[in-house]
Amino acid sequence: MSEDLEKAHERMIVEQLQRRGIADRRVLAAMRTVPRHRFVPVELADQAYDDNPLPIGESQTISQPYMVALICEAATLTGSEKVLEVGTGSGYQAAVLSRLAAEVYSIECIEQLCNRARQVLQNVGITNVHLRLGDGSFGWPEEAPFDVIVVTAAMPCVPAMLLGQLKPEGRLIAPIGEQELQTLVSIRRVKGHWQEEYFGECRFVRMTGRYGFTD
Repeated sequence: MSEDLEKAHERMIVEQLQRRGIADRRVLAAMRTVPRHRFVPVELADQAYDDNPLPIGESQTISQPYMVALICEAATLTGSEKVLEVGTGSGYQAAVLSRLAAEVYSIECIEQLCNRARQVLQNVGITNVHLRLGDGSFGWPEEAPFDVIVVTAAMPCVPAMLLGQLKPEGRLIAPIGEQELQTLVSIRRVKGHWQEEYFGECRFVRMTGRYGFTD
């Protein structure tokens, strides 16, 4: 990594994450470890640590660094968990999750993005992320149950199929909403009832597939 990128990476940690309240030391360490510039198109590498999402092709984006960190913090991972990610995209969120959990299973519906993410993850030496091409709204039944499910595309509602792939005390973090602006929600079962926690407004590309948006 060039000196300029190293400085930009550290500014991202301090100015975009810590100053906005990201306090989980493991999350901050993971965000420091994963080189975001490796997950964006080469021509955008000098913008990789800016405070915004970036296009990665196929009408998709790599999420804003703060949102990646917020999702990871909301997941409250300790290192032993099995995580399902719905929406691999660039592979960056999966890479950060791989530093926080034991195993990450990630599903992407766009073949070109899935193949590219697989190559980048291999190139940066990450071995505990398992990728699949398919409709992520169905989850990954053969590998269920999961401690945590992370959804990185907006959904109109959470399909019961995903909730059914959680362990009894598992949690699901997803952007929920019908329009351009959604709410980041954590859902977990507490004493037999679903309990929701809200982490503010967010903006994600909309999910397609059986349980996504169809228009």
